[in-house]
Amino acid sequence: MKRFFLAATLLIALAGCTEQIDTSARYVFESKTISQYLEDKDYYSEYVRLLGKMPVSPYSETTLKQLLSARGHYTVFAPTNQAVQEYLDSLCRKGIITEPSWNGFKEQSTLDSIERVIVFNSILDSGDQYAFDVSDFPTHEHEFTLANMNNRKLRVFYGTNDPDSIIIDGVAPVSRNNRGIVLINGYVHQVESVIAPSDGRLGDFLRLWSSQPQSGYSVMSRLLMACHLEDTLNAYRDETWEHLFLKGDVKDLRRHSSVGQVGTIPEHRYYGYTLFAETDRFWEDKFGKKATEITVQDVCDFLQSSGLFDHVEGTLYDTDYTNEKNVLNQFVTYHLLPQRIGREKLVIHYNELGYNYVSTPSRRTIPVMDYYQTMGIPRLLKTYESLESGGIYLNRFPKLRNGRGEFGVTRENVNDYHESGRFPHLKGMATTPEENQGIRVLNNTEAGTDASNISNAVVYPLNQLLVCTENVCNQMGGQRIRIDAGCMMPELMNNDIRSQRAFYNYGATNVRGIPTNYPYIKNIQIREGTDFYYLQGYLSSYHNLQGDEFNIIGQYDFMMQLPPVPRAGQYEIRFGVATGSYVRSMAQVYFGTDPNWMPAVGIPLDLRLGGLEMRQPSGVTPSNVGWEEDTDDEEYNDQVTKVMRTKGFMKAPNSWTNQMGSSALSARTYHYMSRRILVNAYLQPYQNYYIRFKSVLDDKDKEFYMDYFEYVAKEVYDNPEESEDIW
Repeated sequence: MKRFFLAATLLIALAGCTEQIDTSARYVFESKTISQYLEDKDYYSEYVRLLGKMPVSPYSETTLKQLLSARGHYTVFAPTNQAVQEYLDSLCRKGIITEPSWNGFKEQSTLDSIERVIVFNSILDSGDQYAFDVSDFPTHEHEFTLANMNNRKLRVFYGTNDPDSIIIDGVAPVSRNNRGIVLINGYVHQVESVIAPSDGRLGDFLRLWSSQPQSGYSVMSRLLMACHLEDTLNAYRDETWEHLFLKGDVKDLRRHSSVGQVGTIPEHRYYGYTLFAETDRFWEDKFGKKATEITVQDVCDFLQSSGLFDHVEGTLYDTDYTNEKNVLNQFVTYHLLPQRIGREKLVIHYNELGYNYVSTPSRRTIPVMDYYQTMGIPRLLKTYESLESGGIYLNRFPKLRNGRGEFGVTRENVNDYHESGRFPHLKGMATTPEENQGIRVLNNTEAGTDASNISNAVVYPLNQLLVCTENVCNQMGGQRIRIDAGCMMPELMNNDIRSQRAFYNYGATNVRGIPTNYPYIKNIQIREGTDFYYLQGYLSSYHNLQGDEFNIIGQYDFMMQLPPVPRAGQYEIRFGVATGSYVRSMAQVYFGTDPNWMPAVGIPLDLRLGGLEMRQPSGVTPSNVGWEEDTDDEEYNDQVTKVMRTKGFMKAPNSWTNQMGSSALSARTYHYMSRRILVNAYLQPYQNYYIRFKSVLDDKDKEFYMDYFEYVAKEVYDNPEESEDIW
């Protein structure tokens, strides 16, 4: 952040400078606006002309050229005249225009669309934040944190042997000389090609790839199409929501009572998908023949003979591939998530113990994992990354040095939560003997697969077989599953709300509102009188998992669909709580499988009650939860845990902090952070469960806090040989 403040100071100083600066230098400081700079360069004349024609929106007369003359922080990937001409040449070769010039357009609508493509895809508007210098670009094949003005996330590719080579979206090389031009209101980076990501959606690409082995995804495309998923995977935007928003029928939430910000309602409701796909190279090695010769029946026969799906009761081996119980449908839908997740968010690193998001964001520490419900029958897919993993993995289950069992005081006595280099024995049918090591998520460059920017999806190549095997279910069920509440709401990721850090000042909180009068989040039913806020306290010392939380305010009553459990068994469902506020609420909890009839469970959940105190507007009174600071005596610490558990409480985990860096204290050290045991029940896999929270206090300004849930099997929380770890 210090570098950003320094850059801002330099810009202010340069505003009054008239010294001539050599524009051939790699990094150039100019006391001009972006529009002025572009106008001064003859080789941008076509781009400048288009900027002057194009309004910022259909509802504004302000042009993009005027926008880039105003205050702000813009990142502009400016195409040269030659780049624009080469783009017109390509349109002519494709038959879209009759000649490679602006006179070649038959329809005005086509001309308008192409002009919009050229300019809107080239600009990132950072609002009151900082524009992107080259040093701020994301790493290889990662996306910018901010969408361009065409609502598309651009990816950055770097040369394999020349890291100084930068290509935006895989098609537009960034000039080596004219990059990082610092201007009064942002940066200009010259590009040698027009940035024009395809408007094609995932279903469209599957149809294309199914007959193109050069894509590297032809086999998987045919499998998905056999299940008739291509139309589903073409969903892009909720047009009903668009209509309501434009009419003004949805309003921002009232000002958040304690944060002091209005809960802004999202403008759009996009759909999105993530596909993990075995490459054609994998299938060719598996079957010993070319991808073009591999049939859907070949794969179905292999899946049936493998026995990998026999543990799923009711699995069908017929040719009705649209049935969710069909073996092929089970296989391909486990590769699909109903949310578009860029590579930088497959695993969200933010405030895990020892990690510093600001100064060393690429230096991993302890493992971080997320759990997502896949499409098809209800199942969980685990994403994972750690210092030792050397990349992002799916369904990785290493033995972690957690201070328990073989890492306890009587044996190795290591409790740093890093990978040990060992993996547990298989528990049931598996794809390979090494299945617990997980499947590394490759990038398209190393896999040799199509890296197109798809409008509603991201595709990641795999070189191993991804199956929700019996072993995967047992391994996952034998570990504590901690799920950030945001993982349960695909709409937050699809609409760039979850973990969006492009717009935040240091120490500021960003508040988004979820509407009550429309099912914006499919998995949640919000009843009248409920104000539903999503807060991201980026760099604000929030004690929350991943730094975000939900506040639900008013005479609230809402119900959520929970993720499935991986296997049958007795589970605790826990709920993360922070009682640092004096306006927390109290709610009755309901739980069951029928959303229309759910019995109440336990006494009301009192969010005012912390480990050492009860917080109310009238003051603080002591609590009797039994919280005590950890000591060097593990047996004593375990006894404190047992006392707290009898009252439905547990200390917060040790795995994340409220600050950055190695010296930060974990959430476990704070008495107002806790976990509550909400439900203890026998749960079944492949089953949807629902939880409901209803206010029992007559105060519309009280807050219900929500951060994360935990599923913990009895063999974890009640293991006589190895007690549950503190992480």
